[in-house]
Amino acid sequence: MSLSAYAHWQTAVLIASLFTAPAVLAHAHLKGQYPAADAVVTAAPQALTLDFSEGIEPKFSGISLTGAQQQIIRTGAVKRNENDQKQMIVPLEQPLTPGNYTVTWHVVSVDGHKTSGLYHFAVK
Repeated sequence: MSLSAYAHWQTAVLIASLFTAPAVLAHAHLKGQYPAADAVVTAAPQALTLDFSEGIEPKFSGISLTGAQQQIIRTGAVKRNENDQKQMIVPLEQPLTPGNYTVTWHVVSVDGHKTSGLYHFAVK
């Protein structure tokens, strides 16, 4: 391969990588939440708030909240903050008693990518 052909090949690879890199970064990753992951709170929350890196589609997003004995805690409908399309708010339909909780979440970002995860917190 001549030097000129090799330089053209390297340029083509570089250009291709520039166009594919944004697609990898376009997923809605969890950036923060309340209660925070691994937090111990003294006041039971009335809602869960999850902040993402991308805007989310609330109709295709949700959470499951379970207690220490794997009992399901009832939640209200997922809402997106009217002022921040990256923030999901989920009201709790029953008060949380002291104990450990697991939040399992899934979201679809506004560009159609799906992500999911889980975290834990405790109420003292």
